[in-house]
Amino acid sequence: MSEFRVTAAVPADVPQILELIRGLAEYERLSHICVATEADIRAALFGDTPRAEVLMAWSGAAVAGFALFFHNFSTFLGRPGLYLEDLYIRPEFRGRGHGRALLAHLARLAVERRCGRFEWSVLDWNAPAIGFYESLGASVLPEWRICRVTGQALERMAGTPPMASTPSP
Repeated sequence: MSEFRVTAAVPADVPQILELIRGLAEYERLSHICVATEADIRAALFGDTPRAEVLMAWSGAAVAGFALFFHNFSTFLGRPGLYLEDLYIRPEFRGRGHGRALLAHLARLAVERRCGRFEWSVLDWNAPAIGFYESLGASVLPEWRICRVTGQALERMAGTPPMASTPSP
């Protein structure tokens, strides 16, 4: 078995990161909305104001997968959280513990960074992933739904005039 390791992504990894993102989009049947470019990924991860971080999973010299994450904040806990946006292991590397290792690495980062929680979303049809996450102790929260505004709807929302303020008595 090849040596497995996890490293923080570096700018030279951007082409491979984008390739992994496209692999994930294909797996999730969402290739039609995957429009990210290398320039987008480079700016988001390594620009003046990085917006996310990536861990690379390696099996020997081959990239086995990645995890893209960022910090959010829990007002109820008064602490940051770690949010996993994407976790993807290439099909030929699945079943070897690479996904589990990436999640454990992220959990350690969350603890080291004093995060109050570690969260991610999973598609409701992805029963293998749901079972895997639950086997690790994750709770799938059925009462929460993701709200999303994109494209023209986002532009319309952004253009909504503010409510007129009324003077205080």
